[in-house]
Amino acid sequence: MSELRPPLPPFTYETAVEKVRKAEDAWNSRDPQRVALAYTQDSRWRNRSEFVQGRPAIIGLLTRKWEKELDYRLIKELWAFHQNRISVRFQYEWHDSTGNWFRSHGNEQWEFDENGLMRRREASINDVPISASERKFLWPLGPRPWEHPGLNELGL
Repeated sequence: MSELRPPLPPFTYETAVEKVRKAEDAWNSRDPQRVALAYTQDSRWRNRSEFVQGRPAIIGLLTRKWEKELDYRLIKELWAFHQNRISVRFQYEWHDSTGNWFRSHGNEQWEFDENGLMRRREASINDVPISASERKFLWPLGPRPWEHPGLNELGL
């Protein structure tokens, strides 16, 4: 039995935006098991300088990530799409165990299989130190509220 993860490719503008928001909401859960379900069993990732393949490795990477990146809040925006590929830009805010805040800026390229599962993810990310007073992602932990502005509206 095949896993389905709608919306399915080929993407339209509307379905690409929906796919991006579903990914953002899942990542804001900070639940590695939940997030991993959006990827094929053998999905290949490049995350910064780390290369992983398969759901168990993805779960391990995300577990380490959210043990380090505390109070994580993410916004993703559609950059481009074509057929079974989506490109996004994103930013997220987090702090380390000593209370230093960061805004991480990046972009991702995604490739999906016919069932809507991501089989490839390439992510480039840079961390910029910020002060607590510079934070812009102030909603309660969990998914970003629908009324909260996106990156463009925040001038980011």
